[in-house]
Amino acid sequence: MKSYTLNEAEDLLIGKKGTKEREEYEFELKLELIGDMIKTARKKRKLTQAQLGELVGVKKAQISRLENNTGNVTFETVMRIFNALGAKLNLNLQL
Repeated sequence: MKSYTLNEAEDLLIGKKGTKEREEYEFELKLELIGDMIKTARKKRKLTQAQLGELVGVKKAQISRLENNTGNVTFETVMRIFNALGAKLNLNLQL
């Protein structure tokens, strides 16, 4: 049985870095992480999805879709959500 490094397994299963498949996978993963961060911060603040939606000016369903990575969301909405949660958002751009 052949063994693979993590990088080799990712290349085989997801696609090599720079390919469309790999880029889409990594983008979806980042969206999922943002949703998890929002859910964690919301629960830490003891807010329901409906309460957070009211603070942000969106419906509960949009908060749910974002937390579960099942819908599109704008960067502006994400910023408003983190602002409503009193959370700091740091971006790191690497070129």
